[in-house]
Amino acid sequence: MRYDQPLFRPPSEADSFILQATLGCSWNACTYCAMYRGKRYQVRPLDEVLADIAEASARFAEDVRHVFVADGDPLDMSLEQWEPILCALASSFPRLRRVSTYATARNLLEKAPEELQRLRDLGLSLLYIGPESGDDLTLRRLAKGATAAEHIEAARKTREARMEQSLIFLLGAGGRERSEEHARASGRLATAMDPRFLSTLTLTVVPGTPLSGLEDQGRFQLPEVQGLLAELRWFIEEAHPSNAIFRSNHASNYLPIGGRLPRDRESILASIDAALAGRVALRPEWARGL
Repeated sequence: MRYDQPLFRPPSEADSFILQATLGCSWNACTYCAMYRGKRYQVRPLDEVLADIAEASARFAEDVRHVFVADGDPLDMSLEQWEPILCALASSFPRLRRVSTYATARNLLEKAPEELQRLRDLGLSLLYIGPESGDDLTLRRLAKGATAAEHIEAARKTREARMEQSLIFLLGAGGRERSEEHARASGRLATAMDPRFLSTLTLTVVPGTPLSGLEDQGRFQLPEVQGLLAELRWFIEEAHPSNAIFRSNHASNYLPIGGRLPRDRESILASIDAALAGRVALRPEWARGL
């Protein structure tokens, strides 16, 4: 399989066939992100992508259940590019159950409802979307390229196309200055977007990013550990999706927890309170990572 490094995928796609249909990220402007910094965005030639599918099918046809289409936000691809890829996946892997990819609110809003419906009919069923925050000031500072209202509209279009959403929010993204505003607004945005899957990660300031430059200048400070736990509590207080699987067990987080919202809200809040009171061991710094 031909992979152009670096290659990223969500933790939940660890057992998936990763199909690299694009290189880099179509937006690639987020101030905190170093994943594709310096890498020019390209849509890979269709014949190369189809050849990768054929190779994977020859080797693993009966084993592939899930496919994750990489790199950053391949939803930017035209329907003319997506259709043969999705058709080839369906015909090449007889036990295929799910095709997923990263998406942004910007590219969702640019797709017509008929295009999204066609993608869903062809098998694209799960979109990983990272609003990171529901606070518009924080969204501007992160350079996400969309407001909270635009994320809500993108989510509406996604639901109408019968696609599932997996949403990602970043604890600490508002800095100390907007810690509570960011956390509570993020919970409210999670409610409005109403995903099937919901997760929180903890922001890591990566050297070489614009956010790192702001930190060096004293213009951005991550909350302390107690502040990050408080953000998690504020987020859960405000997040009222209709029925979402919630996870905060990413390696970046100090408190690995999970459950289903709204069913497990009180037990999740109790776990956070125990951590705030020092009754629960937190993940040590050496065990944390991106």
